[in-house]
Amino acid sequence: MSRFVVVGVDGSKAAAVALDWAVDDAARRGLVLRVVLVRQPWAAEHPRSADYESRTEQCHRLLDAAADRARARSPGLETTTALVTGAVVERLRTESETADTVVIGSRGLGGFAGLVLGSAGLGLAGHTHGPLVIVRGPAHASYGEVVVGFDGSSGSDAAIAYALEQARARRARLHAVYGRPYPMTAPHPAGFGPLPPDALDLEERLSSWRERYPELEVVGSVVPGHPAPVLADASRGADLVVLGSRGLGGLAAAVLGSVSHAVLHRAHCPVAVIPTPLPTPDR
Repeated sequence: MSRFVVVGVDGSKAAAVALDWAVDDAARRGLVLRVVLVRQPWAAEHPRSADYESRTEQCHRLLDAAADRARARSPGLETTTALVTGAVVERLRTESETADTVVIGSRGLGGFAGLVLGSAGLGLAGHTHGPLVIVRGPAHASYGEVVVGFDGSSGSDAAIAYALEQARARRARLHAVYGRPYPMTAPHPAGFGPLPPDALDLEERLSSWRERYPELEVVGSVVPGHPAPVLADASRGADLVVLGSRGLGGLAAAVLGSVSHAVLHRAHCPVAVIPTPLPTPDR
């Protein structure tokens, strides 16, 4: 069965940047690109501002333009399109059930417009069935490094597995970053949630991953400070930052941890959020 990189488009500049990222990712990893436009059912078929183009015609035009852009960027890439109807967040969650990765822009028009990050990003992060990549534009030159936030939790284990796949496809270095908490006597950074544990042997935890991927350069950094600003700073020289949706630095009951939420708003490059399976309750 084909593996898809699904990208949500809506005709906005942010969606165009996300489309370019998705094209490159699918081409690098030998996947199929699926370009999806979600038409919201409450939108009028014949807007007052349109004298000749119906909403359906507009959607198909935007989809065709996105497909043309993808094929021009990567002529050999298998590309499909889909016009689906419903709420943007719900339909993209459904798309994630059969996707390798879902890609969206940080902001956009229609259902994608909203806050600094965008309502779709906030609604999807931590709720998709697979990796979600939120692309913050404009695209920059390659730095040859994938950064992954690591704290020893199951969430960061899932994140590092995806980060290694991305690093291998890019022939890039993997940089695992652990933000070491300040001593508990130090002032607590407001707005970032609970601090992760102080004791973590990063090099020991990375050794098994190095054995599995001997062809990759895997480095680790333990940086004093709360993980949210530490990871945001590391993103300045990264092609991608990969995070678990929940970790030891976040609220255990939250679907999207406080650190992941903070980094999504502060990162200087695309961010991948990897869902963490919820623990099975004891019976």
